[in-house]
This record gives sequence, structure tokens and C-alpha cells, in this order.
Amino acid sequence: MVSVITEHMDIWATAETPKTNGGRGRGKNSNGQSPHGIKKLRELILELAVRGKLLPQDPDDEPASILLEKIAKERIQLVKEKKIKKPKALSGIADEEKPFKLPNGWQFVRLNDLGEWGAGATPTRNRHDYFGGKIPWFKSGELVGDYISTSEEYVTELALKETSLRNNKAGDVLVAMYGATIGKTSILKVPATTNQAVCACTPFSGLANIFLLTLLKAYKNRFIGMGSGGAQPNISREKITATVVALPPLAEQRRIVAKVDELMVLCDQLEQQQADSNATHQTLVETLLATLANAADQREFAEAWERIANHFDTLFTTEQTIDHLKQTILQLAVMGKLVPQDPNDEPASILLEKIAKEKAQLIKEGKFKKQKPLPEIGEDEKLFELPKGWEWVRLGALSILQGGFAYKSSAFSDSGNHQVIRMGNIRPDFLRLDEKPVYIPANLAEETSEYQIELNNILITMTGTKGKRDYLYSLIVRPEHFEPRKLYLNQRLCIIRGLLIVPDFLNMVIKEDRLLDEIYAQSTGTANQANIGMVALNNWLLPLPPIDEQHRIVAKVDKLMAIYDTLKARLNAAQNTQVQLADAIVEQAAT
Repeated sequence: MVSVITEHMDIWATAETPKTNGGRGRGKNSNGQSPHGIKKLRELILELAVRGKLLPQDPDDEPASILLEKIAKERIQLVKEKKIKKPKALSGIADEEKPFKLPNGWQFVRLNDLGEWGAGATPTRNRHDYFGGKIPWFKSGELVGDYISTSEEYVTELALKETSLRNNKAGDVLVAMYGATIGKTSILKVPATTNQAVCACTPFSGLANIFLLTLLKAYKNRFIGMGSGGAQPNISREKITATVVALPPLAEQRRIVAKVDELMVLCDQLEQQQADSNATHQTLVETLLATLANAADQREFAEAWERIANHFDTLFTTEQTIDHLKQTILQLAVMGKLVPQDPNDEPASILLEKIAKEKAQLIKEGKFKKQKPLPEIGEDEKLFELPKGWEWVRLGALSILQGGFAYKSSAFSDSGNHQVIRMGNIRPDFLRLDEKPVYIPANLAEETSEYQIELNNILITMTGTKGKRDYLYSLIVRPEHFEPRKLYLNQRLCIIRGLLIVPDFLNMVIKEDRLLDEIYAQSTGTANQANIGMVALNNWLLPLPPIDEQHRIVAKVDKLMAIYDTLKARLNAAQNTQVQLADAIVEQAAT
């Protein structure tokens, strides 16, 4: 059966699933794909191991039936000596509980038959004399390796004496029972205890603890499936100990463990080779794409693009590289390198004069309040050299910004014609109107009319998780968003009302990496929450091309994004095929 592993190395190495990404998924920040194929390979190795299919049986091995007789005698003696409590008798194993045909010399048993099992506890925190001792006290999240010895917290001998903590021995096998950690396993290298989220087993003689560890690893997905309890599912000690498993002879246990170790090293090597290959590939793509942005003139740009175009199908084959291509397109667009300039275009300086007059007129008419003067633009603020006819300009000079209103939740209803747009409704270039919609009455809408969202407004989020870079989501409000409703902006969001500027260009510019770096650097907030203020948004420095060039850039980006979407769809289809192949091989091999 080992051949099923070695004959499909190409599938194990290439079967990858894209990581979900709540943000823009830019290549330089993405961790790429998770190695689904190698993960399935590890699961297959463990499954074959505990079914007796990983290596041939030896007829000279003492059969597991004899081993079980010895274990039974040992258990009786330990109970007699009061070293363990008499275990609760479990029902016999019915035929329908036996999941597969046993190899010669093996026996079906319940995990309860293989050792003394017990769960831990949490001493009361009110007793300070229970904590700070020398006995490791493990929680389920600390089961992070095959062998563990150091815990985050320690308890005292008094806690061990006065509470229901289990005194686990070095060599005992631990398995997590709660939440996201269900099925995690470790062997203790030192005497220790655990909290109630961890179950421990002291194996009887004749059961190698490293084989029990292997067995529990193979059953991890089964244990997860047994979990119950809603948002934080858990599996009880009783469910674990009642689980039916196959027990091989002791000599075969040792051979299985050795073979599993050998094959897991192979998986490690395969994973490392894949990571190295992906990293090299990513570096190559980033280097080639950088030559586009760094091209000094049109000739260099054409040469750089030709190098990429000649190897397009082999360069853009991963989620990382395709996303990096997308960000490079945006970078080239905002640098003025995506389309040629037209000397007949009216320069951006004239456009800025028109925008200033338009804004002054709107303020004069009382439609918007007069804003504070924006700071002068320093040379050190300009991130790159602009083409002729372009200008650096602050966002507040191009538009009128309006922060959202803090509507009280008591004013919300589940229906109406005046919908309030909240943080959860906004995703990159997508307005989720059906995401927990709330509405306000007509009289409140009239009172807060300055917060009404209009056609071609850009909506942008202003709050996100500290340390998570992708929390400024933006979108353009389109005609289809209004039927049959009016929209109003909630707090922690901002309306960007562009003046005499192409909305699609402005929405594109505020997604470019280097420009985003500048605004993220202005974030404030708490330890966990980051905020971008109105002052920072108004002062955000952006490049502005002539209006005609804005239209040409948007049209070009639309065409290139169609190619991006095609590449992404092809990649996903190929990955799905590889994943299905890996899953099918595992399913077939395990039957």
C-alpha cells in the first residue's frame, strides 16, 4: 500500500486550496495556498497505519489476543493493589461497530481497554496557593507537539492534593476535547496535570505510547465529528474511551511507528520543497513585475513586458503570483505607466482649478460646509515622479468627505425604504445590501439627509483589526443599489463625493499598495482596533492625471482585470481538480 503514496507525489505536491482572505488578497502579504495534498497524504499515512495496511504482518508476532489477555491481568492487579480504580464495564463490540476487516493477529478493542483514562480540572483561581508551583498544568491549546514538557502555568502540590487534578505520569498520552483543539495529541515528557479540556491516558504494558499517539492522531477527524455543543463543541472522555480501534501485536506497533516516522519525514521534505519552489517562483514573478514599474522610458517598459508576456502561462500559476499581477496593474495605473500620455490632454492643474471652483460654488449654495485649508504638499511626501500633465493632490481637494452618523440601534427596524449602511455591508467593490439590513423611519431620514448616499459616491470603511492591513474596503455606489430604497451612512464609514473626477479612477487609486501604506501609517485606536480619521483621509496624498487619461486608464484596467479574473478562475478550477484527485486517492486507499 505504500505505493499509493509514492506513485502520486505530483498530486500530493500540487493539490492546494486557496486561503480565504477577507481583504484584497495582495500577493506580497498573502501566505499563498495551504498544502491540501500533503495534508491529505499525512492523513492517508495515519489511516493506513491504524488499519494494518502500511506494511505486511509477521506471522511470528505474538497476536493481539494474547496481548489483551496480559493487559486484562495487569488491570486486575492494579485494581487489586488500589493503584487504579475499577473501570466501568463497557458493552461488547457489535459487528456494526467494526469499521473494516482486521489483519491477521489484530483485535478490535475500545480505547478504554488500553489504559487508565482521566480528565483534568481547573483549581479555583481564588486560591493563590494553588498556582505558581512546580507542576506543569497544561491546557488544550498547549498540545503543540508529539512531546511536551513546559506549560504556560504551574500548580502546587497542595492543588494536586486538595483538588480533582489528575497526576499524570511522564509517558502519558494527552488528547484535547474542547473547541478548535479537539483531537490534538501529545505525550508528556515530565509528570504533569491538565485542565478539564484535556483527557489523559496511562497506557497498560504492551501498548506503546507512541503507537497510541499515532492511533489518536488518525482518529482526530472522527473525534471532531463526535463533538457537540454549538459554537464551542466538545467531546467527552466517555466518547473517547468508548471508541472502537484496531490493536496490532506489540512488535507490529513498533514497526508501524517506525514506518510512519519515515513517511512523515518524506512529507516534511515534500512540503519544504514545495515551499522553496513557491518562494523562488514568487520572487521571480515579483522581480519581473518590478521591472515594469521601474522602467525609465517606454522602450524599457516594452522590453520588460515582452519578457513577461513570453512566459505568461508559466509565471502566473499560483494565487500569490496572480494577485501580485493585479496589484502591479494598479501600481502601473497610478504611476501613469499603463497607457501613453496624450500631449493634447488638458493638464490636471486645469482640472484642479475647475474642482476648486465647483467646491466653492457648492459651499456658497450651502450644500456643504467650508473645510479647513489643507496642508501644503511637501516634496518628501511625493512617493514617485509623475508624468507630465499629472499632479499630486490631497483627497480633500478632489472631493467632499462625509463621515457617517451614529444612528441609535433603537431607531432601526427590519423593513422600510431608508436603509442604513453599516460596516458589515461593505466589502471590496461589493455592497452587501442583504447582510442584516436595518432601516430608519422617514422622519429620521429627513433629519439626517446630509448622510444620504448618492449615485457614484465612494463608500470606504474607517475601522478594522489592529495589525491587519486590509481593513479599508471601498466601493462605488451604482444605480442598482438604490432600487427600491434610499441609503444612509452609519458611523465608522465615510462617503467620498468626488468632484469632476472619474469615480472608477479614484476608487482604483485608493486601492494601490504604496498609497495605502501612507494612510495606514496614520491609523490610531486601541490595542485591538485601528481607526482612520477624517483628517487623515482629507490629507491623503494621491496622484491625479488629466480627466481624459483617467478614462483611458479605467478602460485599460477593466480589460486587464478581465484577464486577471480568467486566470483566477482557471487556477481555482485546476486546484479543485487536484484536490478532488487527492481526496479520491485517500478514499480509495482507505477502503
